[in-house]
Amino acid sequence: MASDNDNLNPRAARDHGGGLDGAVARYGGVRADWMDLSTGINPHPYEVSGLSPSDWAELPDHGAFEHLTEAARQFWSVPEGAAILPAPGASAVIARIPALAPRGRVQITTPTYNEHAAAFAAQGWSIQPDTQAEARVIVHPNNPDGRIWTETDANAPLTVIDESFCDVTPEASLIHLAARPGVVVLKSFGKFWGLAGLRLGFAIGQPDLIARLNDLTGPWAVSGPALRIGTRALQDVEWADATRNRLAAETARLDDLVTAKGATLVGGTTLFRLYEVDSAADWQDRLAQAHIWSRIFPYSRTFLRLGLPPADGWDRLEAAL
Repeated sequence: MASDNDNLNPRAARDHGGGLDGAVARYGGVRADWMDLSTGINPHPYEVSGLSPSDWAELPDHGAFEHLTEAARQFWSVPEGAAILPAPGASAVIARIPALAPRGRVQITTPTYNEHAAAFAAQGWSIQPDTQAEARVIVHPNNPDGRIWTETDANAPLTVIDESFCDVTPEASLIHLAARPGVVVLKSFGKFWGLAGLRLGFAIGQPDLIARLNDLTGPWAVSGPALRIGTRALQDVEWADATRNRLAAETARLDDLVTAKGATLVGGTTLFRLYEVDSAADWQDRLAQAHIWSRIFPYSRTFLRLGLPPADGWDRLEAAL
């Protein structure tokens, strides 16, 4: 069985959800035949509308960025004294954060989202799973087990708080720490709003840190369509509230369905659930035979992660299980 640290090699293939092309190649069919439950993306995405030709044809202007950052500040209750950097996905920021401090040791408790360790390792940092260090990453809630961290865990000179899945539990957010020296809070637009292909994320922190990240990402990093759609979605509080309620109800339904088939709930969020099963590889294979893709992990033979199916996918999932 692979160890947690196998994922820390920056030259190793990244272990992620998705990879549907590989599943199609192995089990047959075409992508349209498949239901991908291997990611934690909302299956009920925010409706995209109202784009203008200029959104596609012109370079984004400063005003569009200001509208987006103000919407983000209001939606996430970003504290005064913290700056906001829109970026082409949270992953684009993750890759650049290690350059904010001299290379040293970074504490990343595993298992967790492995892009952070890969980014730090690629820039010469030493990964410490359980030892206090010059930098620390906490994924909050954690992926894949949904662990919730506390303010006392943000205890390194450079602390990254990845809140990519926190929009389903806004009451748990640590955004109030964003004005603290050395803290960078990350937000992902693709998960909760279900628009991962839009490639929009945010880094929030002290102005000097955010300015340095801005220099590293370069000008016009976010597309005009992403600026307009992101602004509108962040202003739609009614949609966000209704979506949280819907995701909670569907998560309870998924837990009932999967545990009835012999799995044990380990944790997760209302966008993904982590179960313990007798053989994750066997469960994945059984689901794949029905063209349903799931997530298993190289460090555990018993962990199976499932996202929520689309509205018309519940009967298909139950039959496959």
